[in-house]
Amino acid sequence: MTTSFALTPLPRSLYQPAVENALAEDLGRAGDITSQAVVPASAGLRVTIRSRRQGRLAGLDIATAVFRTIDDRLLVTPALFDGAELQEGSIVATIEGPARAILTAERTALNFLGHLSGIATETARIVAATAGHKAQICCTRKTTPGLRALEKYAVRAGGGSNHRFGLDDAILIKDNHVAVAGSVGAAIAAARAHAGHMVKIEVEVDRLDQLDEALQENPDIIMLDNMTPDLLREAVQRTRGRALLEASGNVTLETAPAIAKSGVDLISVGWITHSAPCLDLGLDFEWTD
Repeated sequence: MTTSFALTPLPRSLYQPAVENALAEDLGRAGDITSQAVVPASAGLRVTIRSRRQGRLAGLDIATAVFRTIDDRLLVTPALFDGAELQEGSIVATIEGPARAILTAERTALNFLGHLSGIATETARIVAATAGHKAQICCTRKTTPGLRALEKYAVRAGGGSNHRFGLDDAILIKDNHVAVAGSVGAAIAAARAHAGHMVKIEVEVDRLDQLDEALQENPDIIMLDNMTPDLLREAVQRTRGRALLEASGNVTLETAPAIAKSGVDLISVGWITHSAPCLDLGLDFEWTD
C-alpha cells in the first residue's frame, strides 16, 4: 500500500543516534540477560508485527534499524510503508533470524513504531476533520527532546506539515518578545533589520488592532492566537492575502473544522506531537526452530 501523498524517507543519519541511545538505555551494562539465560544461542525465530487497532503507520524504517543494529543477520520484510492506513490485524512487517536478537530488539522497536504511528494517526484524524479547506495542519516545537526530527516526520506521514524545526529556522515573534520590544510594529521592524534575505518573519497577535499594526510592517506570516472563528474570518478579510495567516490555540478535533472554514492558511497544533497516544502494535510468533 502506498500513500496518497509524497513522503520522503528520513535519512538514516537523523534516526540512527536515537536508535543507539534507546538501545543503550535498554541494554545497560550486561545486555539482555533474560534472553541470554533462557533462549539457546542457536534458536531461530520468525515473527510478524501487527496493528492492534486502526491508525496510520510511521517509523517502520526506524524500527527496522533497531532490529538490524542488534544483529545485522535479521531479515526485516515490510508488508506496508509509512503513511499507510492500518486496520485492526494489519501485518506491518515480518522479522526472521536469531531468536535472541529479535527478543532483545522487540520492545525498543515497538516503542518507536507505536509512538510515531500514534502521532501519524492523530495527525491524519485532524487532517480529515479539516478536509475541503485550504488550511494545512502543522506541528510545533512541542516535541520530545531528542526526537524532534522523528516526530515531525510522523506528522508528515499523517498528512500534516511541519512548522519550524528549531529557533534558527525562522524568526517567530511571540507575545513575550512583543512585550520586551514595546509593540508589534517595533518587534517586526527590529526583526527585519536583523534577518537575512532568506529568513522569514512571523509575528503572533491576539487582537485585531495588533493585526492591523503588524500588516503595516509586512511580515511573512501572522499567527492568530486563540481567536474565535468569527475573529479569524475578520482577520482573513482584513489581511486580503498580504501575509499567510496561521491559527493557533484551542485547536481540537471538534474546533478544527470551524477554524479551517474561516479561511486561514495554516493551523498549528501542539498536541499531535506532545500528547498523541501510542498506537498499539504487537509482535506475534509464527515459528521457532
